[in-house]
Formats: sequence, C-alpha cells, structure tokens
Amino acid sequence: MIHFNKPPYTSLEKKFVNEAMQNVTISGDGPFTNKCEKWFEKELQCEKALLTPSCTHALEMMAILIDIKEGDEVIMPSYTFVSTANAFAIRGAKIVFVDIKADTLNIDEDKIEDAISDKTKAIVVVHYAGVSCNMDKIMTLSDKYDIFVLEDAAQGVKSYYKEKPLGTIGHFGAFSFHETKNITSAGEGGLLIINDKRFTQRAEIIREKGTNRKLFFRGLVDKYSWVDLGSSYLLNDVSAAYLWAQIQMIDNIQVDRLNTWNRYEKGLKQLSSKGFITLPTVPSDCTNNAHMFYIKVRDLEERESLIKYLKQNDINAVFHYVPLHTAPAGKIFGKFEGIDEFTTTESERLVRLPLYYGLDKEKVEYIIQKIKSFYE
Repeated sequence: MIHFNKPPYTSLEKKFVNEAMQNVTISGDGPFTNKCEKWFEKELQCEKALLTPSCTHALEMMAILIDIKEGDEVIMPSYTFVSTANAFAIRGAKIVFVDIKADTLNIDEDKIEDAISDKTKAIVVVHYAGVSCNMDKIMTLSDKYDIFVLEDAAQGVKSYYKEKPLGTIGHFGAFSFHETKNITSAGEGGLLIINDKRFTQRAEIIREKGTNRKLFFRGLVDKYSWVDLGSSYLLNDVSAAYLWAQIQMIDNIQVDRLNTWNRYEKGLKQLSSKGFITLPTVPSDCTNNAHMFYIKVRDLEERESLIKYLKQNDINAVFHYVPLHTAPAGKIFGKFEGIDEFTTTESERLVRLPLYYGLDKEKVEYIIQKIKSFYE
C-alpha cells in the first residue's frame, strides 16, 4: 500500500531527542524550545515565535489575546479544519462563514466586507495547501474597519506572499507541526507567531497558565503568581528536539516535496488539458511550499469512484474538509453569510494524493498511471 502520508524522518532526530532526554529540563521552554523559537524569529522576522503543543493551541491563544467574548463575530472560510472555528467558538464568538474562491480554495476576499458588522472582532484567513490568500485586500479591510487579521498558516511553513512569510502579515499567525505537515515535532506541535509587540508579554503569560513565571525567571518580579487567563500551552522539549532536527533538514525536505509535486503536475497535465481533472492553482504573487497535491474531479460520485479505484490498486488517496457550516456544530455556533457558490461543490470534487518526504519517484509514476487508467 502506498500510504497517503509518512511523517518526515531525517535520522538526526535520534541524536537531538536523546540529548533532550538527558537535559535537566525536558518540560516546556527547555534548550531545544529556545533554539527553535530563535530560528523561527530569525527566519520569519517576526516580533515573537512561541512553540505550542499544537496549532489548535496557538489559535486558542489568539482568541484570548484579542479578548474574544460572547457576542463577538469572527469571519472565516467554512472550508477549513474544525480547530479554526473551535478556538473562537469556545470563547463565545459567533462564527461567520463566507465563500471560498474556486481556484485556490482560499477565502474570497471580495466577499468578506459584506460579512463585516459592528460585532466583527477578527478575520481568520486560512492559507489552503500553503498557498496564500490575497493578503493585500484583506489587510486593507483590517485597516478600514479596525479589526484583527489572524493567519491560520497551519499548512504554510516555508511559503510566502509577495516574498513575505505566511503567518507574518496579519496581527498573529499559527503553524502546525502535525505529522502530516512538511516538518513535524514528533506527531503534534504548533507555533504562535506574534507580529504586534504589544501582545508579546501577555502571550507569554497566557502560555504559562496565566502566570508571570517568565518575568520571574528574568528577575523582573520577585515571585510569580496568577495574573491573567491562560492554560498549559508549552511544548515539551523532547518534541522541540525532534522539530530542531527537522529544521536542520528543512531545505532538503522542501526540495524533495517540490520534486514530487512537480512530477504530479507534469504527469497529470494531459488529463487536465482534456478537461477530466483540475490541477492546483498557485497565483503569481504566491509561492508553493508543496504541502499538498490535490486534483479536482467532476463531482462527488466521481471522487468516490476514483478513491475506491486507487485503493483497489494499493494507493491511499483521501478527500479533505467537509464544510463546517454543514456540520451539526457549525449550524449551532456559526452562520453562512452570502451564497455558498463554491465551498460545497469544490470540496466535493477534491482528492488529495500521497505526498511526503521520501516518496519514491517510481511510486509517484505508478499513482499517475493509475489515475490515467481510471479515466481511460
């Protein structure tokens, strides 16, 4: 069976994980956590980068940082993972879903303004497949209405919009290091990116269970105590050591994934030109970090048939999100603003193909041939 995903492994992980396990500190904010955070701050040129146990936790921290309360509204696409909405719904916000664009599957920036009300606190953009939303137009709306822009860049490591790293354009950003992402921290992990220095100190307090423990260790207070809302949002240092190994090899990982992505695009271009499938779109002002390769087929029935056919040929291809506004909780905690022109129809067409670090060229060619034979 050709698996849909295999977590990236480079062989450096054993060295750093073993070192971490022998350190005095293996809980949060240990030596490897500090190394990773400093690397991301330099790489992203952001105010602050804080490792978290998951991207979900980073999103939850955003909701606390901007003081989401009962009755606030948060705008986002319905075509996203449940964590994007949950982080704000659990604090009482009403989720306002808007339609996506058919080409990139990102939020339609031209439909956001109609969803803005006097209750709108934030716009959450999701950079689907690591391809950026139109951030210029979205930041213009942010300035016009004085609302926060939060980037769910879970899939956006090493991806850029007009040469600016994803996650660094809005007020906050979040990365995921889940095992399906380009780099991982041993299964789960995330990063909160802070681009407005006004929020740095409070973020550290929220991350430390609402205490000013960081200030205590810096000698700025003589004891630490509970001073704000918070939770346990620290990534353990063993997981950070695993991530540090991946960071050392990130360029190799990216080249490998891009080679696979390009093979898919080249091999399936003929089917696309004949109108059988649609290939991914990467706008000229965006970069492709090869997080995902998907094709879009005619409809839901054809998707089910193709996935079944590939499985019969030992290929594990999968579909992706079921739109949140159609889910039971989505109907309770959210509403869809405007017309669902593309969110449902495009989601029903999408098939994700296997893509991971170390996927053999021969297996990629086999997958391409089986997709071609399905349409023959």
